[in-house]
Amino acid sequence: MARTMKAMVYESYGSPEVLHLKEVDVPVPKENEMLIEVHAASVNSWDWDLLRGKPYITRLGGLRKPRYPILGADIAGKVIAVGASVKRFRPGDEVFGDLSGCSWGGFAEYVCAGEHALTPMPAGLSFEQAAAIPQAAVLALQGMRDKGNLQAGQQVLINGAGGGVGTFAIQYAKLFGAKVTAVDRAGKREMLLTLGADQVLDYAKEDFTAARRHYDLILDVVGNRSVFEVKRALKKGGTYVMVGGLMPRLLQTLLAAPLIRRFENKNMTILVHKPNHEDQKVWKSLVEAGQAAPVIDRLYGLNDAAEALRYFGEGEFKGKIVVRMKS
Repeated sequence: MARTMKAMVYESYGSPEVLHLKEVDVPVPKENEMLIEVHAASVNSWDWDLLRGKPYITRLGGLRKPRYPILGADIAGKVIAVGASVKRFRPGDEVFGDLSGCSWGGFAEYVCAGEHALTPMPAGLSFEQAAAIPQAAVLALQGMRDKGNLQAGQQVLINGAGGGVGTFAIQYAKLFGAKVTAVDRAGKREMLLTLGADQVLDYAKEDFTAARRHYDLILDVVGNRSVFEVKRALKKGGTYVMVGGLMPRLLQTLLAAPLIRRFENKNMTILVHKPNHEDQKVWKSLVEAGQAAPVIDRLYGLNDAAEALRYFGEGEFKGKIVVRMKS
């Protein structure tokens, strides 16, 4: 007889109200997978998009109903069992990782995942802290290091700096001695300054694209501004990296980028997230060295995962929202 577990499930797209706690079978790992006892999982914008089925590109593989009935990509937990071909881990190992490249299913007591998605947990961190790292931190790293080619002493602007990606991006930029301008809601100002931001702009009162200041690198987590507006704030030779945003803005950036690069010498790029344990190891090292730390706004129990998604949708959160499987 199959063992069962509690999971936060949804069978149709919609608001957080479509989520409900349900007893389902514990998954069985394949030869190249591990069974993980999930201790904590964090909420990302991708969870919010998949929940609502918007933008419609998120419905690929699940046009009428969700492809993955259990949301949650960022997890931290303990290895319970391993498939025959798993080499890097053994039962009892504590791990964290991003499952968006494979199985999803993090808002549950157990999940199966390939070993390529997971990394040994940073020493000294709780499961809740570790679960707040993977996707947001890796997006920040890939946006600044790989796409943005961050250099020491640059002027950097982060649009949407108060969420998960932004809070990690500030810390990473400051390690390079960059001057960081953070753009977000006024209520996040003190938190952003504490993280190291040199200047904080309230987007409701100040338009960074209309100011006279220009930046070497703009990391845009919100993606709600026209590429033609954003390029006004970019120095010649500078780089704009769009991490997330509305589909029309993504398409506009993609189409306009070659012309802007040719005639204005400004690089306009889009980051395609590539979850991998090597980049997670970078953050593991930084966290263990005390050079970076996850910011957690609120903790919720699995029973209250719908409320966690609702709070995420309001946009008031600072850093990350974490769902804890065990009280």
